[in-house]
Amino acid sequence: MAVPLPRPPLAEPAARYLDLLVRCVCRDLFLEEEARDVDLSAWPGGEPDGLRAALREAGWRVVRRGGDRAARAEGRDWPPYAETMIGLARLHNVVECATTAIAEGVPGVFVETGVWRGGTVALLRAVLAATGDTERRVVACDSFAGLPPPDAERYPVDVPLRLHTFRELAVDLPTVQANLARYGLLDDRVDWVVGWFRDTLPGLATRVGPISVLRLDGDYYESTIDALTHLEPLVSPGGFVIVDDYGGIDACRQAVDDHRRARGITAELHRVDWTGVWWRVPGPRSGPAEPEPHGAR
Repeated sequence: MAVPLPRPPLAEPAARYLDLLVRCVCRDLFLEEEARDVDLSAWPGGEPDGLRAALREAGWRVVRRGGDRAARAEGRDWPPYAETMIGLARLHNVVECATTAIAEGVPGVFVETGVWRGGTVALLRAVLAATGDTERRVVACDSFAGLPPPDAERYPVDVPLRLHTFRELAVDLPTVQANLARYGLLDDRVDWVVGWFRDTLPGLATRVGPISVLRLDGDYYESTIDALTHLEPLVSPGGFVIVDDYGGIDACRQAVDDHRRARGITAELHRVDWTGVWWRVPGPRSGPAEPEPHGAR
């Protein structure tokens, strides 16, 4: 698939600010300072007797410094401290789609379903600040308690994933809000929708109105199809649908393909990187008919 990502013109200060924030929320700028726990079971020559107990008693841990820059750029690791794990290409894609929607006057809010630590929500709020948009809002939808146990009867394809057992995916709302506050981006322009998607998304249409950018990061078939069923029809002509897990999780890809087929969606599916994809809802635009190829500027 081609990668014709939109790249609207931005004033240099705004472009520099957004690029800096991208590199901050994924900690690309600070990989050398990142401390990761050492797996004591992999200690060279075997774990020394009594080491684990001694560390526990002292309240210490053994860490190593530095992350894998290539893995971080591609969103292939789970950062210990970063506000997002989606990598540089997908973060830049969010900026490009959101700034294009603003530049071309596509009406509607920005919505993310599945926010983890809030890095992409912060970035979307920063786009509003950088472009001087005073009308749009960012809508952040999440359980803030991790993923639900798979519904084996309705969605058996989700069962092998067992993502509900990963404690790292359960980030509570105060923690996410504190992450936005760290960057000065926590205010009343961000709406929080708390709960399982099956409960919260069906009634969201009357609350949010039209959508200009819809980003899905729910992993499961259920989480993806719920978001698409209830929110994708709200995306304005010229708006964007972004899916984080299409290439990396079969259940997510199946949900997207099923929804597009059921709705007769033929808009080209563009690849961002090894897992992220996006498409654009056909319709009138006030800007250029086609975005520039990524890297053309």
